[in-house]
Amino acid sequence: MTLEFIPLFFGDSIRRINPRGTVGLLTLWSQPDYVLRRLRQAHINLDPATSPIAAVGTLYGNGLRELLRNLLHNPQIDTLLVLGRNRSGSLEELSAFFQHGLEPCSGAALEYVPVGGRSPRAVRIRGTSRVIDDLVRPEDFARPPRIRVFGTPQDKEALDRLRDFLASYAPESGGLLERVEIPLPQVRVSTFPSNPRAHVICADEPLGAWLQLISVLHRFGRPVTLAKGKRRELQNVKVVVERPGPISSKDLDRFGLDPDRLGQYQQDILSPLLAGDETYTYGHRLRRYFGVDALTEAARRLVEDPQDRKAYVVLWDPRRDLTAPKGHPCLVSLFFRTFQDALTLTATFRTHNALDAWLVNFYGLMAILDFVASKTGIPPGPITVVSHSISLDESQMDRAALIAAQRPFGYREDPMGYFRISLDRDAIVVEHRHGDITLKEYRHPKASKLQHEIARDGALSDINHALYLGRQLERAEWCLRTGTPFVQE
Repeated sequence: MTLEFIPLFFGDSIRRINPRGTVGLLTLWSQPDYVLRRLRQAHINLDPATSPIAAVGTLYGNGLRELLRNLLHNPQIDTLLVLGRNRSGSLEELSAFFQHGLEPCSGAALEYVPVGGRSPRAVRIRGTSRVIDDLVRPEDFARPPRIRVFGTPQDKEALDRLRDFLASYAPESGGLLERVEIPLPQVRVSTFPSNPRAHVICADEPLGAWLQLISVLHRFGRPVTLAKGKRRELQNVKVVVERPGPISSKDLDRFGLDPDRLGQYQQDILSPLLAGDETYTYGHRLRRYFGVDALTEAARRLVEDPQDRKAYVVLWDPRRDLTAPKGHPCLVSLFFRTFQDALTLTATFRTHNALDAWLVNFYGLMAILDFVASKTGIPPGPITVVSHSISLDESQMDRAALIAAQRPFGYREDPMGYFRISLDRDAIVVEHRHGDITLKEYRHPKASKLQHEIARDGALSDINHALYLGRQLERAEWCLRTGTPFVQE
């Protein structure tokens, strides 16, 4: 007597055929009702009393963990038939689980709550990008199911092959296997997924930039373990501050920042002196270490040619810094450039402590920019900070959370312009405008078509703006379809 098919997960969406069957049918991305209709048309046995098929279900990819647990709980399923559209690679992931096994997944953007005395870890199915928990492993299957792939339900030959297979199918011989019930661990999100090398922050002033930076690191920073301890890290974060300037004493006090200390730091970063107990200072590296006052020389070049692009200053000394055991500068380069009638500064940091150093360093950069600007007569402009490795100390995550929560909701005007939407007979008309000028006109009855054209042109840069535009396009299409007057919000 075979076991009855009893699913632990997705019982309401799995189509049960013969509860005592020993074959499972996966439709991948194809709808089970459509596949079943095609099976009936091909005269494949779906009788609840005699069909070898126990159940029919989809496998989009995200259901793989549940499928594996259902199989362990129903060890009588010795064969999985696959008939459906494979749109996401879920079939390859299932096959690779049994054929190639699992491998560690370092830096995974998730953690699991301990369950049943076990602490699950994130692992990757070898040869794929699919990440699952490690509570279910290939070796847990006393008799792994055979996987037979037939094609798509639209293919008559695939249906014929499947019918022939079932006609000669016989269940695996052997003793009755015991059910295994493994819980599905609850995900505890420690960091949200993102491209950890592609974060860009734009703000009008330093405090807003810093709050946004801490928020981004707290949400998206990847866990790493350094010699100094555990960190949440991002790579190559770029922060643009359009109007650098001092932060109010009230706001500095709110975040525990000492204005006197910041003022002293601004003086020190311009000083070429190096005390006997110091291995380096930024001021010394900038103004004396290499035998040249780089800030003064950069200013001289810009006076001689305001459009000069060689006002580039390096603080990193490969001869010393690649071999020395300690005393390595975090700030490694400065680039001064006259752009849009202002002197801009781009600073590159090798490593960056976001909580305790970023804002202090930014005050130093403002002092450097003001120093060079005063010698050139060019007004100081935006500062861009690029941090190759920027991190939060995991022991300070509670503090980071409190700071991130201070980031206000706000609307930032998209520098790429705005959109004016109207209806014209049988089309939605979208004008991409900047100021009083129409840059381009888009016209189509479908919001989805307009969406793709605007995205292809890269016509906006702000997430809030994109969400707003999407809402307006959907409203415009509904009004066009129903004959309702459209007024843009």
